Amino acid sequence: MSEAMNRRGFLTAAAGAAAAGMVAPEAGAGEEKFPPVQWKMVTTWPKNFPGLGTGANHLAELIQTMSGGRIKVKVYGDKELVGAFEVFDAVSRGTAEIGHGAAYYWKGKHPAVQFFAAVPFGMTAQEMNGWIYHGGGLELWKEVYAPFGLVPAPAGNTGVQMGGWFNKEIRSLEDLKGLKMRIPGLGGEVLKRAGGTPVNTPGGEIFPALQSGAIDASEWVGPYNDLAFGLHKAAKFYYYPGWHEPGTTMECFFNKKALEALPKDLQAIVLAAAQAANLDMLSDLTARNHAALEQLINVHKVQLRKFPDDVLRRLKQLSNEVLAEVAASDPLAKKVYESFKAFRDQAAAWHRVSELAYLTAREL
Repeated sequence: MSEAMNRRGFLTAAAGAAAAGMVAPEAGAGEEKFPPVQWKMVTTWPKNFPGLGTGANHLAELIQTMSGGRIKVKVYGDKELVGAFEVFDAVSRGTAEIGHGAAYYWKGKHPAVQFFAAVPFGMTAQEMNGWIYHGGGLELWKEVYAPFGLVPAPAGNTGVQMGGWFNKEIRSLEDLKGLKMRIPGLGGEVLKRAGGTPVNTPGGEIFPALQSGAIDASEWVGPYNDLAFGLHKAAKFYYYPGWHEPGTTMECFFNKKALEALPKDLQAIVLAAAQAANLDMLSDLTARNHAALEQLINVHKVQLRKFPDDVLRRLKQLSNEVLAEVAASDPLAKKVYESFKAFRDQAAAWHRVSELAYLTAREL
């Protein structure tokens, strides 16, 4: 058993013990009045896919352990019950009780949803968690999802992603023109403004699309996840930084009726499990990414490249245009964007004298 599995097992057991301690006085009565329930979780990820798919599995395990077995969750990967892009509707209509994915996949439902996943040149994982948990973000997220009968919660974060895999070098803005790239959400809109063609492809279909030439480039997550997908076998130029997804929040969302049908203690346990899973995924990827990057470079001879500064500057300008247009398209989207932007500016000001200042000093 790996060290990571030992750690995860310990966390799950500890969470279960803590939860049992918190509800022990009423557990017996609760079990008699409310028998164990069977929930289904549908995900946008391939079954058991490292990092993201296993993050969904971990959330299911936490819910079952912390509830003392009063809630059992069966996890379905992409296409096992519904397709990746059908997850939102499946939970909304009650086909499943939990969905696990990323909010930008549902931008057709409401333009505001994208702010709860990833915003180009937006917030890091630490900043996103600050906004969602203590900056009003979660309340806005609930407001956006309420008409669909869903209750959202953060359930993981990738941290700053890589810029993606390319079958040619990106030396200037001209190299983005005509480029067919798998890139979802707001980042895709920015690429389109730069002259590229964004393609929204489920994770499980990226490798064959890139290998066959159906697309010229693809972003996914970072070294650990990208290595697991074998994307280095389809393209050799690996770019950074992930300007399009600087702190991508993974989500779980619950069918509101199913969640509210639970006793109050179980509702609290379910939401606490999501918060624990949110921390664990970011920690897991932070621990694994560098070793995977070294393997990609040293073993698989991947060519690591940084986007040119002039390309990044132009992409940032285009990002600001896209965000302004999304905000202007809908009153609720404007409300969410204004909250997001205000928190980002506040966090950036603080991080100039904290995180950024320290990281700069550490390199002296």
